[in-house]
Amino acid sequence: MSSDVPAPRRVLVTGAAGLVGRVVTRAFADRGAAVTALVLADPGDLAEAGADRVAVGDAADPDLVREALADADAVVHLAALPTPVHGTALEVFGGNTRATFNVLEEAGNRGIRRAVIASSLSILGLPWAGRTLHPAYVPVDEDAPLQIEDPYGLSKQVDEATAEMMARRHGMDVVALRFPFISNDERAADRLPLAAADPAIGAPELWTYLDVRDAAQATWLAATVPLHGYHKVFVAAPDTFVPYPTADLLGVYHPDVDVRSPMPGRTAPLDLRAAQRLLGFQARHLLGVEPLPWRH
Repeated sequence: MSSDVPAPRRVLVTGAAGLVGRVVTRAFADRGAAVTALVLADPGDLAEAGADRVAVGDAADPDLVREALADADAVVHLAALPTPVHGTALEVFGGNTRATFNVLEEAGNRGIRRAVIASSLSILGLPWAGRTLHPAYVPVDEDAPLQIEDPYGLSKQVDEATAEMMARRHGMDVVALRFPFISNDERAADRLPLAAADPAIGAPELWTYLDVRDAAQATWLAATVPLHGYHKVFVAAPDTFVPYPTADLLGVYHPDVDVRSPMPGRTAPLDLRAAQRLLGFQARHLLGVEPLPWRH
């Protein structure tokens, strides 16, 4: 652990027009940080979200990022193609990894010492695999083996390796937040009835979620708590987005998984202790799903 880190005076948020980026921008602005938003296309309303500067272009452009980092003392890198179906395999893998390398390299060159990047639960390989995969054990922790078969999951593995390297290369403190399904009112209204009717939909994601407001809080903590070096952490709600007991779901959809601790009720099958220990983070915005007995 390092000495106390002052709150950033200015932060660069890439992907600031996205689902998480908008709420992160507002969260930092509300806490007194000036925000430079870097977006691929300007939606025209980022000032309302709290940004006082907007840089438009690709996060993989060194000149653009160099200019956008003016006066910044922290960076939050969220810009990415968010699934393997948002482009060709090369566009997803190449675009995501190039942008992450560029943002962290330029930040390091400017002497910025705190960075946060968006990783994903998809790094496990389960969500986008072409076949059914199962975790090696539950609750899944940050040391769980990866089973990646898709370009998006691979881009997140490389992003994390890049972040770890940049921590050594530049003496940066970098946190990679492994986000699950990000929820808000609209997305929850779409996802919950489908998953309750067919829990197999959520099995590759281990039925985990995180409210977008909690994602922003985790990002703020990752940018401000005292820490040193590189860290990867799962951040998620402590419960699942389906009404059925987790133990029953695991027995049906991940039947041979090594269950290493009890899974009472709708407990999320993730080990969230690292996020609490490192960041002091606990999700507060839960979906409030009414529990139901399992009906096979």
